[in-house]
Amino acid sequence: MADKRLTLEDLVAELDSGMTIGFGGWGSRRKPMAAVRAILRSDLTDLTVVSYGGPDVGLLCAAGKVAKVVYGFVTLDSIPTDPHFKAARQSGAIGAMEIDEGMFYLGLLAASQRVPFLPTRAGLGSDVLAVNPSLRTVRSPYDDGEELVAMPALRLDAAVVHVNRSDAAGSGQILGPDPFFDELFLGAADRRFVTTEQVVATDELAPGGPLQSMCISRLLTDGVVETPGGAHFTACVPDYGRDEGFQREYVAAAGDPDAWAAFRGRFLDVDEAGYQAATRRAADERSAAKAAKEGA
Repeated sequence: MADKRLTLEDLVAELDSGMTIGFGGWGSRRKPMAAVRAILRSDLTDLTVVSYGGPDVGLLCAAGKVAKVVYGFVTLDSIPTDPHFKAARQSGAIGAMEIDEGMFYLGLLAASQRVPFLPTRAGLGSDVLAVNPSLRTVRSPYDDGEELVAMPALRLDAAVVHVNRSDAAGSGQILGPDPFFDELFLGAADRRFVTTEQVVATDELAPGGPLQSMCISRLLTDGVVETPGGAHFTACVPDYGRDEGFQREYVAAAGDPDAWAAFRGRFLDVDEAGYQAATRRAADERSAAKAAKEGA
């Protein structure tokens, strides 16, 4: 089997401005954040981002990398809305395709099955069709003659997902309770990348979890990047939970230009090793502040 290991820099070098890129995960859970941070450090721009959105979308919007977002939601889970996405959407700085979560799933499924669309009742009787005038309906060719929404395939130029473990050939294992739709993101894309907490030998994959945790086939993977902590500050259960303290700091900084410049300089204008070191120091600072407050 081919050894598909890459660096974050190699991954970004595979991408071009203007691409449509899908990011796996869900909200503020198991997002390929190390890859997002690498994109932030690049000169890529004019991206169409396809995501069950979280801080991946927010950070890329804040950096001016995004032309359009295709999404069912953009949330930080414990915090309802990503502030940078909210500002970009409300200002009109980005285009948007706002669709039902189930329609989003069907769009990925259609792309992975190489069909132009899949029919659904989702969206009927709502404003989804009004805010997305490009959507069309189709009539069933059978006796029922029912009119249905034709959800178009969400074809991706590239997709990036994050998993707990992978082998060098790109077979990925997700040890948390939900694989979300990561396999469909890869199936919908022309170029497919997996970032992982740990690269292990192939025969070490299944023993660490149930067989159904083997969610990502090497046939859907073009490159593998080992990135311990690569989903931070989102959750990557069971390796680590969401860093709620850092997430609150991220949201607080977004509300003030000077605070955001300081946040960006400390955490984002550095390489991945610098980011990981800075977030550890920030966690220590929060712990010390909490201890001091409790001891006062």
